[in-house]
Amino acid sequence: MKRALIFILFIFSSVFSNAQKLMTAFEKSNGKETATYQEGINFYKKLAQQFPQIDMQEMGKTDSGEPLHLVVFNKGERFRFNELQNSGKPILFINNGIHPGESDGIDASMMMLRNWAQNISQYSFLDSVIVAVIPFYNIGGALNRNSTTRTNQNGPESYGFRGNAQNYDLNRDFIKMDSKNAFAFAEIFHQLDPDVFIDTHVTNGSDHQHVVTVLTTQHNKLGGKLGQYLEEEFEPMIFEQMEAKGRNPIEYVNVHGTTPENGWTQFWDAPRYSTGYTTLFQTFGFMTEDHMWKDYKSRVENIYDFLNIASELTAQEGAKIQKLKAEDREQMLESDSLPIIWKNDKEEFKMITLEGFETSKPESELTKTPLLKYDRKNTFEKDVPFYNHYKVEKSVRVPDYYVIPQGWFEVINRLKANGVKMEALKKDTVISVEVYHIENFKTVSNPYEGHYLHYNTKVKSSTQKIAFRKGDYLIDTQQKGKRYLVETLEPEAQDSFFNWNFFDSILQQKENFSAYVFEPKAKEILANLPSEEQAEFYEKQKSDSVFASNNYAQLDWIFKRSEHYEKSHKRYPVYRLMEK
Repeated sequence: MKRALIFILFIFSSVFSNAQKLMTAFEKSNGKETATYQEGINFYKKLAQQFPQIDMQEMGKTDSGEPLHLVVFNKGERFRFNELQNSGKPILFINNGIHPGESDGIDASMMMLRNWAQNISQYSFLDSVIVAVIPFYNIGGALNRNSTTRTNQNGPESYGFRGNAQNYDLNRDFIKMDSKNAFAFAEIFHQLDPDVFIDTHVTNGSDHQHVVTVLTTQHNKLGGKLGQYLEEEFEPMIFEQMEAKGRNPIEYVNVHGTTPENGWTQFWDAPRYSTGYTTLFQTFGFMTEDHMWKDYKSRVENIYDFLNIASELTAQEGAKIQKLKAEDREQMLESDSLPIIWKNDKEEFKMITLEGFETSKPESELTKTPLLKYDRKNTFEKDVPFYNHYKVEKSVRVPDYYVIPQGWFEVINRLKANGVKMEALKKDTVISVEVYHIENFKTVSNPYEGHYLHYNTKVKSSTQKIAFRKGDYLIDTQQKGKRYLVETLEPEAQDSFFNWNFFDSILQQKENFSAYVFEPKAKEILANLPSEEQAEFYEKQKSDSVFASNNYAQLDWIFKRSEHYEKSHKRYPVYRLMEK
C-alpha cells in the first residue's frame, strides 16, 4: 500500500512537473510578460519532443544569423511538405513577431498548440486541418529587447524592436526581399501553399473600445469566387463566433491623427505587405491588429480566441476554400488581362458598428495648442460607413512570355524564390518583342525601407527586334505565379521591381557628346530627320524660350533622335512576347 502510494505520488509529481515546464512566460507572469526568443524556441522544442502531433524545423537563415523556425501541428503526424500538401487537409499558416514589440500572437500561439496537444480529444476539428506557425519571424528584432520603444503600448513589460537586424520593417519586404527572412518566408509559403494566412500585430492610431481589429485581405483584389466568399461568408463567421465568446472585434480602424466616428476606408494592403503578398497566390489572409492601449492579458486572450476560431473554421470550410481556390486559379490562368492599379470606390460601403469613446480638444498644457483627448468613461455605439470596395483603375494585357536578360540576376533570384518557372535560352536568339520605355515617374524625397521608391510610373511601348543571348530567361506566364509576375514585372504596378529601384541603372545615360564636336554632325542629322520632326524642332525653337537659349538642350534633342543615342537608356529590360 505504501509503495503504491509512493508510485502514485511520483506519477502525479511527474505530470505536475511537466505541466509546469510547459507554462509560458505569459502565464507565469499572470499576463504581464512575453516570451523571449530563446524561451519561445525552447518551449516549442519541448512540445515537439513530448507530442507526436507537433514538429519543428529550421527553414533558412535570417538576417540575425539565427534560423527561421516553422512549427507544424498535424494530428496525422506527417510533416514533410509533400505529405502536408497531399493530405487533402486545408492549411492555416500563422506568422508571429514580424514586429516583435507586437507580441500578442507569439504567446497566444504557444498556449494554443500546447492546449491542443494536451487535450487533443476535446478538439475534434484538428482531424481536418493542419496549422503551421512561425514562432518569431523578425528574430533580429526579438533579440533587440527593451521596455521603451513601444511608447503608446500598454504591456508587456519588455519586448522586441520593430526593425530587424538590418533595421528593415519586414512587413514592407515581401516583394523587394531585402532580407534573408523574406527568402526563408517565401520558401515556407510556397512549400505550404496555405489556404488561410494570419499575421499577428498590435495597432497604433485612434482609441476605441475594441480589443481586436482585423485587416482582412481586400476582397475585390483577391477577386473571383474566393474574394466574394471571404467577404460574404468566411470573415462574418469569424466575427460572429468571436462575438459569441464575448469579444468585440471590428474591421481595422484605418484612422490616424483624427477620430473614427465618421467611418473610414479599408487599408490598402499592397503586395509589399504580407496579406497583399499572399493574395497574389489566391491565399486569403487576416492581419490581426490588437489595440495598443488594452491591457496585455486581454489582448493575448482575444487573439488566442481569434486563432482558435480561425483554425476551426478553416477545418470546417476547408473543402469549400480549396475548391474555390482551384477554380480561381484556373480562371486566373485563362485571363487575358490582369489589374495593376486600383482605386477606392466611395460609392460602395457597408455599415459596421463602432464602439467608441467621446472626444474633446482641450488646450495642451505643454504646446498650448488643441490636443485630441479620448474620454474612456464616456462611451458610445454608432453605425459608421466602412469603405472596403476597390475598383480597377488600370489593367494590362498579360503577355504569353516575359523575357529577362540574365544580367538582372537580383530580379531573377527573387522570381525563382517565389516558385516562378523559367527556361534559359539555349542559343543566341533575335526575338520580336514588345518593349517598354520609361516615359515618366516620380520618386519619394526621403528613403523608404532602404529605397527611394518610384511611383506614378508611365511607360510607352513599341515592337522591336531584340538580340538575346544564350542563358537569358524566357518566362511562360501560364503558371501559378501569373499574378505575381504581373505585379512585379509590369513597371506601372504599385510594387513593381521597377518602382522598388531594381532597374535604376537604366535611368542614367552612359554615353553623351561634346557640344563643340557634335554641332556639325547635329546639322547633318537634323537635315536627315523626317520632315515632321524637323518641323517640331524649329517650332520648339520659336515657342520655347528656354529651349531656344540653351545650346546643349537643342543639341541633345537632336542627339536623342540619332543613331548615336544609346538604345538602353530608359528602355525597360523586361520584354513582353505576345506570341507563343
